[in-house]
Amino acid sequence: MLEPQALAAGVLTEVLSGRNLNIVLAELWQQYPDLLPRHRGAIQDLSYGTLRYFSRLDFLLQALISRPISHDGVRCLLLAGLYQLNYSKTRPYAVVDRAVEAARALDAPWAAKFVNGVLRNFLRKKAELLLRANDFEPARYCHPQWWIDRLRIAYPQDWVAILNANNDHPPMTLRVNRHLSSPEQYCSLLHSVEIEAEIIEPNAIRLLKPVSVDLLPGFWDGMVSVQDAGAQYAADLLSLSAGQRVLDACAAPGGKAAHILESVDVNLIALDNDAVRLKQVAENFQRLKLQGQCVLGDAASPDNWWDGQLFDRILADVPCSASGVARRHPDIKWLRRPTDIAQFAVTQNLIIASLWRLLAPGGKLLYATCSVFHEENEEIVAGFIAKQSNAIRLTLPHIQGQLLPNQVHDGFFYALLEKSSGPS
Repeated sequence: MLEPQALAAGVLTEVLSGRNLNIVLAELWQQYPDLLPRHRGAIQDLSYGTLRYFSRLDFLLQALISRPISHDGVRCLLLAGLYQLNYSKTRPYAVVDRAVEAARALDAPWAAKFVNGVLRNFLRKKAELLLRANDFEPARYCHPQWWIDRLRIAYPQDWVAILNANNDHPPMTLRVNRHLSSPEQYCSLLHSVEIEAEIIEPNAIRLLKPVSVDLLPGFWDGMVSVQDAGAQYAADLLSLSAGQRVLDACAAPGGKAAHILESVDVNLIALDNDAVRLKQVAENFQRLKLQGQCVLGDAASPDNWWDGQLFDRILADVPCSASGVARRHPDIKWLRRPTDIAQFAVTQNLIIASLWRLLAPGGKLLYATCSVFHEENEEIVAGFIAKQSNAIRLTLPHIQGQLLPNQVHDGFFYALLEKSSGPS
């Protein structure tokens, strides 16, 4: 079995070549099913941590070498080692020794000596290099320069706080299934098994320390789900009533759809264009003992799946840059490109226009993203209303439309539109 550092370097190599971190890790677990839990934990920490601080670590690495590293595995092993030397509690000599041992497993005879020299040189020059890193914005804020520039323009008062929040570890928040329990009862249940938690929203409970879902009382019996507090606003913002016909477009993995069904007895269709992810929605419904219809289809092409019956409520949780949840998916910062935002906007415009004609007069459509970029949020909604004479934007109760990532919730955007009875 390879060292966790070597396996993590392989994960990082795949991700930095353009692949999704969750997919790469899932493939690794399948390839090595006998990995011990502590080894899985180490690989996850190295992968997530290195990607969280990638531009800072890469700056440090470039300052330590005289020429580019031709071997991607060696480069990623060094990045992971620098992450540990900067952010872990592991003793420096142990980090270097394990990295050197992992380097011996690579197909590069020179790697072990090279890795040893670079990491030991960093320990000698650490204070000086960290000061230099703070003078370079991508290294200081651990984001690409284009991302920093966009946020600075869009949020002149909050851009640093947003960047810092993106680099924090995300909170683990639960949503209580009110069919089976209440937040107060479930909090007491958590305390009885020595899991510290607090109620932060009507249905939301935040754990003081993340735990495996296997340790959550009643999880597999449907008593509770893991869902960010910001994502939990969607069901309430729809102002649902029993018996309504509801569409959750782009529903996978099903958290918001399940919350809708937990809240009110409605006739819900959960739509997604990915069959594998739609299966996750069905599995969530089954675990939570909920009845919802799962439909495979593209929200932008309703003629291929719609039965012609209008909906009273539509949740348009559209594909986006996911810039508001970067702390949960740190690979997003390095996989996204500036041009991606405009491409997402094209899809978002198409979806909202396509879904609007499925909405009954007097019905409401909730436009939602997990983005903080205005081009995917305010600009989409404002442009749609300007062209759609029967679209009325409603004031949201209790929250602003744009939620920025903080200690309570991730970054989300919501806009609630009502369809008047006038011409469409």
